[in-house]
Amino acid sequence: MRHHVGVPNRVLIADDDRAVRESLARALKLQGYEVVTAADGVETLTRARRESFDALVIDVMMPYVDGVAVCRVLRADGDVTPVLMLTARGATSDRVAGLDAGADDYLPKPFQVPELLARLRALQRRAALSPGAQGDRPAGLRIASLHMDPDARRAWWADKELQLSKTEFDLLELMVRNEGIVLAHSTISHRIWGYHCGPHTNNLACYISYLRRKLADVGAPDLIHTVRAVGYGVRRP
Repeated sequence: MRHHVGVPNRVLIADDDRAVRESLARALKLQGYEVVTAADGVETLTRARRESFDALVIDVMMPYVDGVAVCRVLRADGDVTPVLMLTARGATSDRVAGLDAGADDYLPKPFQVPELLARLRALQRRAALSPGAQGDRPAGLRIASLHMDPDARRAWWADKELQLSKTEFDLLELMVRNEGIVLAHSTISHRIWGYHCGPHTNNLACYISYLRRKLADVGAPDLIHTVRAVGYGVRRP
């Protein structure tokens, strides 16, 4: 997260309604924002984990992963980027759920764009005054005591370093970046090897087995979750 005087420079707008996304993007760009959009929860998580934003505007009702779950996962990652939740729901319980997941503010639909802009400015002011506001999110990728440094291509469980091959590191990094999401065999194989491996081939299963053994060797629990005939993902112990 970056901090500047005035409006935040870079904002992610996540909403499954294309008209809402495009309308908000136009309005924010006119105010000097750099805007990135996402149409579902998976895309939101992927972009928020890989890129730096000054604020996130996240709709609650999104496909695949809802906005509350997205916020909860990002906070568990240690991401402190200010989050403004949007929802068509006005019930107190829905607002409480979003705030308890780590959202900083809540704006029910329909709303006026000037109010959204004012709330974004207020979020930035609070973020600038909060402890540790001058730092970015923790370097690298983290799940529980697992820490990965993609630039150095090194990984540790607590203070013990894992000795991973290139393919093992790439596979673990892909799953960690998509924590909580089950990635299909075809998705993983295209990203790691550039071709499709079906659920009945041994190549991917072998590397998953290698990773599990190496994680166990340094005292880590089994972070890798298998969904038979679908794929793999990582989740917190």
